[in-house]
Amino acid sequence: MGSEKFGLWLFFVASVQFFLKAQCINVGITYVQDAVIKGAVCLDGSPPAYHFSDGFGSGINNWLIQLEGGGWCNNVTTCLQRRDTRLGSSKKMVTQLAFSGILSNKPQFNPDFYNWNRIKVRYCDGSSFTGDVEAVDSATNLHFRGARVFRAIIDNLLAKGMKNAKNAILSGCSAGGLSSILHCDNFKSLLPPTTKVKCLSDAGYFINAKDVSGAQHIEGFYSDVVTTHGSAKNLPISCTSKMKPEMCFFPQNVVQLIQTPIFLVNAAYDSWQIKNILAPGVADPHGTWHECKLDIKNCSPIQLRTMQDFRVQFLSALNGVGSSLSRGLFIDSCYAHCQTEMQETWLRTDSPVLSKTTIAKAVGDWFFDRAPFQKIDCPYPCNPTCHNRIFEAKDHLE
Repeated sequence: MGSEKFGLWLFFVASVQFFLKAQCINVGITYVQDAVIKGAVCLDGSPPAYHFSDGFGSGINNWLIQLEGGGWCNNVTTCLQRRDTRLGSSKKMVTQLAFSGILSNKPQFNPDFYNWNRIKVRYCDGSSFTGDVEAVDSATNLHFRGARVFRAIIDNLLAKGMKNAKNAILSGCSAGGLSSILHCDNFKSLLPPTTKVKCLSDAGYFINAKDVSGAQHIEGFYSDVVTTHGSAKNLPISCTSKMKPEMCFFPQNVVQLIQTPIFLVNAAYDSWQIKNILAPGVADPHGTWHECKLDIKNCSPIQLRTMQDFRVQFLSALNGVGSSLSRGLFIDSCYAHCQTEMQETWLRTDSPVLSKTTIAKAVGDWFFDRAPFQKIDCPYPCNPTCHNRIFEAKDHLE
């Protein structure tokens, strides 16, 4: 009997692995070698890179550019910590990347975009593709060239056929989601006027909120990012002409100025923002928030009230989005971060829904003008379809 159970267990494991493999495809890396001569390089001076899965059939002239996330570095010390990792060097990147969710090539998993040219742009500059400092300190060999990287990659893709695009989306997750907001109009300007261009930001709507100690932690952090990377000249001039450049790193100060249609997918209790904006380690020296940040079910009633207040601030920061139907909103009440690249949250039988609509359907309907979508969820814990993140104690919370 024991061997029968073991055999069933092995069959189950093999079935799960097969199913997961069926949901994903592995896509090889492309290094943009000709970017180096333009100074468009990663933190360590290596060439930028992306993963490209060719479009086919009716999607051959449609392009989806997905910008990778991974936080930011805000000074020489933190940028040195990134320089020799995949977030600072293409030499450290895996050569094969699994595509799923919005990057899937299977119609059952990604019905609207499965046959598009799907590109995952790797993130190795630490500034959400905004930096441009000419000087390189020989002592650190740090290159702050994110904006050049963005332009070099777009130019490379235009030459590979994107210049003939019928439809194009600039999307991204986390720091990449912020990039898709900051570069949205810029991206549209680089494509032919006949191309239908829209932008999608997943978990990129970082808000300017005080932390639990009352300090403006994230504002100071973003100020350092903008200064270190020389980002000011590459942020939307419609914003920087009105306020300090570092304030234009916050989507709430930029989104109302964006001319291109844009869709925001975000959790109102975004797990990265709870961990790093609301309750960063520096504001919680005794670790009172540690267990809560690992799993929302561990949060005390007082902590949950604080998080409900954060949601109110988040929704207030969304006011600038406006009511134009060219703007899309899918704001769920999950403890989550990045929901478009994971199959389980993008489109599956148990995926999160708002008004009985999955993220995949909401984004597809909006892009193809089948139906607008602007939905904001009720407060936690009202949505039983949420996939709330649970972190391990060993996970890096900052």
